[in-house]
Amino acid sequence: MKSLMKMIRQVGESAISIVVSIILLLFNGIKYIVSMPSRFIGAVKEFFSDTDSVLKESLIALSICAVGDLCAGIILGNMEFFLETYPGLMVIIPGAIGMRGNIFGSFGSRLSTHLHIGTISPEFKRSEFLDENIVASLILTMVLSVLLAIIAKVICILFNFKSISIYDFVLISFIAGLLSTVIMLPITMFISLKSFEGGWDPDNITTPFIAAVGDFFTLPALILSVMIVNFIGFHSIVKIALFAIVLILTAIALVLGYKAKSEIGHIVRQSTPVLFFCSILGTLAGGILNNSISTLLNNQTLLTLVPLFSGESGGLVSILGARLSSGLHSGLIDPVLKPKKHTMENFIAIITLAIVMYPLIGFLAESSTIGFGNIGVGYLPALSISFLSGMILIFIMLLVVFYISTISYRRGLDPDNIVIPMSTSLTDSISTLILIVVSLGILGMF
Repeated sequence: MKSLMKMIRQVGESAISIVVSIILLLFNGIKYIVSMPSRFIGAVKEFFSDTDSVLKESLIALSICAVGDLCAGIILGNMEFFLETYPGLMVIIPGAIGMRGNIFGSFGSRLSTHLHIGTISPEFKRSEFLDENIVASLILTMVLSVLLAIIAKVICILFNFKSISIYDFVLISFIAGLLSTVIMLPITMFISLKSFEGGWDPDNITTPFIAAVGDFFTLPALILSVMIVNFIGFHSIVKIALFAIVLILTAIALVLGYKAKSEIGHIVRQSTPVLFFCSILGTLAGGILNNSISTLLNNQTLLTLVPLFSGESGGLVSILGARLSSGLHSGLIDPVLKPKKHTMENFIAIITLAIVMYPLIGFLAESSTIGFGNIGVGYLPALSISFLSGMILIFIMLLVVFYISTISYRRGLDPDNIVIPMSTSLTDSISTLILIVVSLGILGMF
């Protein structure tokens, strides 16, 4: 009898305990659900508080850069004569644009990193660091201009595209590279140093500005170089002689750069293989565009959108790359293969910027097309193409940039020399493919 009563008491206590636990669980669950809106609002406020300067500075930079990219888009949209007269020129354009951003974006990222860690001052004066970076950038421009031209010719042969001669490809690319370098070097230094001196974070503004400046000046430089080559190439012997001189000078510059024991050698040795791979990706993007040249020429909005979309995408990706690189160097980000709080904040900031910028550039592309008296695709298709293509691209590139940054740092490589070139070149090729596929799909619906 006593044992029965004891068992009943234990069962009762267990039942009461279970009921109390269920009540507490329900209460805490209801409390959590009720508090979700305030928790969400609090998290959003905390996010915007932590990333306020990033969003403001980057949004201003990307908006200004959109104007530069739009100018490049307008130039490309009105290059029908050159694209038809000089077949194959479209193949080299994405690679040439990307090369400027890769070389000088990396230069800007290195400046930003050294400014952050205090190894250089934001004074606009000569120093060993600047001299070595200028020489390295010049060597990389020479080498990559020649490689880009050769790869473009190979792409044209492989895909049976009608194209200009290898002499024309090399001379046009080389001269355009030198013309752009004269402009890009001082602009890169000015933006990086003066933005830091003015209290801005160069990681947020340098790379998109540099990409936009590169986009803006690359196309006019290519047009001017075409004219120069036509002028100096009045005889085939002259053209062949200049071609040989360019190859010899480039080979000498590459050998000297590789053998240099200073920062020049470090940059050239790490950057050349990466930039070579990036040039292949860039010309593949050009091949995709050249294969769709009739569609682009028949839809001025799309032709105008190409540099806009590529430029803004590269700007977003390079902002992320520069911030992750500086975070790894300064210790704010641990080189682990799982994104943590600081990395996730950067991801969300980039997505927020993308949601704002992609519809804007679609609107700009359609408006400029109509403004120049051409027939556009319509505002709804233009905005849909830009936004959908952009969001697909950005979600892919977030992880790509993160893993490139982390893995390169873990292996003892400088992310400043690796991340921006690889990520922006991948962005150029992937963005071109996504833009063309989405454009064909959406235009087929309207």
